[in-house]
Amino acid sequence: MSTVQEGVTVSLSRDILWDTFPDVPNPPVHYMVESGEGWASGDKVSGRPNAAATDYIGMIFHGYAVTHVDSLAHFFWEGKTYNGKPAHLVSTNLGATVCSVVEAKKGFVSRGILVDVPMIRGVDWLERGQGVMPEDILAAEERCGFKIEEGDILLIRTGQLHRRNEEGPVERSAGSTACQAACLPLFHERGISVMGSDTGNDVSPAQYPNVPQPIHQVGITAMGLWILDNANLEDLSEACKERNRWEFMVSIGPLRLHNTTGSPVNPIAIF
Repeated sequence: MSTVQEGVTVSLSRDILWDTFPDVPNPPVHYMVESGEGWASGDKVSGRPNAAATDYIGMIFHGYAVTHVDSLAHFFWEGKTYNGKPAHLVSTNLGATVCSVVEAKKGFVSRGILVDVPMIRGVDWLERGQGVMPEDILAAEERCGFKIEEGDILLIRTGQLHRRNEEGPVERSAGSTACQAACLPLFHERGISVMGSDTGNDVSPAQYPNVPQPIHQVGITAMGLWILDNANLEDLSEACKERNRWEFMVSIGPLRLHNTTGSPVNPIAIF
């Protein structure tokens, strides 16, 4: 692709940590199945110690800590998921028998666009409860010289991870920023393939009591929009500023997890 000129790669994933934080009440679980402790000097063990170390990892990847993509089975609207399929086809027993993340087993590879909203507004980060508006996206197009087109992977930076790094984590009840529902018509008009940000992708406190998560509820069920939550866009922001270039290639490879409503991912931007 013409956007790849240097072969420089940037990870868009957050580190997966095992500790509890105010904004991560249910962290991923990690323990060793086998380890190298039997080789410690002076240990008295029967037989030969393990020749390998192996791990167990378990996680609730939905939420606000793990970088992940949502499948089209993740949200419902009036009892139906994407393409009008009944919500009960996503069951406790069988999982997502329709619209599972395995439908994206070939991954997403496309032109990526970064809309760096704090840079456009001249602030360090957006305040909690403050939303990204279509005007921010259009202003980024004009200032940075790109135009969002069909099939693009659109990444929206709000600076929330930068704020967390500077001020520390806070409880989810403190609120969060994201794109406002007003951005949905623009997403649909431009025909983007994936929308992602450094947040959970819905403003909190909710702006619409009956539709508390409109980006997910409308984007997924009505538009078939794949959503990337909790991306790390800090290194990407710096890479774009260094080059004064806001276009690049992005590769997102979900795990081939059958009957699941999403997958943890490590998206890669390539310059």
